[in-house]
Amino acid sequence: MTRVVATGTFDILHPGHLWYLHESAKLGDELFVIIARDVNIRHKPRPVIPEEQRRVMVEALKPVTHAILGDLEDMFRPIRKIKPDIITLGCNQLFDPETIRASLEKQGIITEIVRISQYSDSPFTSSRGIVREIVQRSHPQDRSGGNENPARREDK
Repeated sequence: MTRVVATGTFDILHPGHLWYLHESAKLGDELFVIIARDVNIRHKPRPVIPEEQRRVMVEALKPVTHAILGDLEDMFRPIRKIKPDIITLGCNQLFDPETIRASLEKQGIITEIVRISQYSDSPFTSSRGIVREIVQRSHPQDRSGGNENPARREDK
């Protein structure tokens, strides 16, 4: 049985997440998804959605066999427990595959690292992009220089 691990924040679920998980699942028999813990996310703004809610949402997705929260102290602890044959990386994840492979090998974990391609069939494939669009749509005066009639804005 081939075990695949995918990791990520999965803040606001979007088509890019579904693509990443679907493509990851195609590589094996079981897909384990490790959800980043709120306190461990340092490379981008804090998630909007709390970690346990993100885990539940991801676990409900069809390609996912198991969804777990990452470890608070050791990002490799869940990997040692799961013993995956393949670890997938999303197209926008900043991890270097060779660095991860070397770190895993030092711990006696031999696994294939696969970078999943970008999903391009949707304009909304980033949580940050979705939040930015929501803010722009909820504050149309920011785009029009503030000259829009507030009464008309209510009618839209």
